Amino acid sequence: MAMRRRAGSLAALALAVLLTVSCGRSDQGGGSTAPDEPAVGAQAADLLPADLRRKGVLRVATAVGYPPMEMYRPGTTELTGVDPDLARAVADRLGLRLELTNSAFDGLIPGLKSGRFDLVMSSMTDSPERRRAVDFVDYFRTGGVVMTEKGNPEGIKTLADLCGKAVVLAKGSSNLDIGQKQNARCAERMRISQSEDAPTGLLQLDSGRAVATIVDYPVAMMFVKEKGSYEVLPKQYGTAPWGIAVAKDNSGLRDAVRQALQGLIEDGGYRRILDSYGVGGSAVARATVNDGQ
Repeated sequence: MAMRRRAGSLAALALAVLLTVSCGRSDQGGGSTAPDEPAVGAQAADLLPADLRRKGVLRVATAVGYPPMEMYRPGTTELTGVDPDLARAVADRLGLRLELTNSAFDGLIPGLKSGRFDLVMSSMTDSPERRRAVDFVDYFRTGGVVMTEKGNPEGIKTLADLCGKAVVLAKGSSNLDIGQKQNARCAERMRISQSEDAPTGLLQLDSGRAVATIVDYPVAMMFVKEKGSYEVLPKQYGTAPWGIAVAKDNSGLRDAVRQALQGLIEDGGYRRILDSYGVGGSAVARATVNDGQ
């Protein structure tokens, strides 16, 4: 998956976003197996395993194709976005040189488990299934938001206001599930059409065939910034945490990353990165481990 330069049209953005239809390329679910906190006042770098300190390099993998979380800087092969920027900030806190690699999403966890990477940062939901394979340092909590035409001409405020209206939702997405569950509670049912992905769904808003859609919050904020013709309602639905994946047998690195992230939260560096991409609404107040619900 690859992010291409902006071409100034929704059709071009559709190619760039590449099926941004589900919450964090993810599954969701329950259960928390968080370990004890590191000692109060411990420095992040002091918690690193000795071999990683000796190497002086932090190998982080991501999968380009989910802007604004991970993408290429326009016209280059330089990795940028929320996850690459946070990876750089974490590596700096740990006193390590960052080695950032783009890899296929379905190869990220196998690569981590085989030792090719030290961390995975790629909009990955902290889910029970994934926690059987890896640990997560949770750094972002997000869900689906309602998007309308700019100005919100229908005056939509909540999911309930979608009842009786034409709504487009992406096939197979967690957002489709959110809409269908609400529809079951409607006295007057929505007229739901299904699009291949979020960008093609927005074409139905442009043409007036639908008055609203539900899109992952980071993607929605990107479209508002890029296109300028949409409005995003503030409430997020079906929220779940996204995590930095660490191998199960590398608790020292896991705890060091959590401590580094907590330091970034406390000094404001974390929020500055999120706000620079317009996704501060998914910021967490505290770095946690394996906190998926």
